[in-house]
Amino acid sequence: EVQLVESGGGLVQAGGSLRLSCAASGFTFDDYAIGWFRQAPGKEREVVSCISSSDGSTYYGDSVKGRFTISRDNAKNTVYLQMNSLKPEDTAVYYCAAPLGLGGDSNRCPGPYDYWGQGTQVTVSS
Repeated sequence: EVQLVESGGGLVQAGGSLRLSCAASGFTFDDYAIGWFRQAPGKEREVVSCISSSDGSTYYGDSVKGRFTISRDNAKNTVYLQMNSLKPEDTAVYYCAAPLGLGGDSNRCPGPYDYWGQGTQVTVSS
């Protein structure tokens, strides 16, 4: 069974940091790009970042460039999102995702993706 499990969310003050983790199982982790997305209440889901498996190349949404860093540990089947200098507008549910059933380029970044985790809440207070 494919699983993507996010963790590490929470409540933090503006300017603070959090590190999210996405633990994957049920598929060959090394073969796929993994992405982070977020959705705030009343807003559309937006891509935050993604990382390929082939060469470790990364992508960042404009709103997080210079503040967030994505990384992956293939030995642990885990992708991390280090979030620094957090702002209230970063408040959202954060999801990780992978393009497992779409065929074609398994390293597509920033998407589309078809397998999603359950999400983790990040709340940044002002």
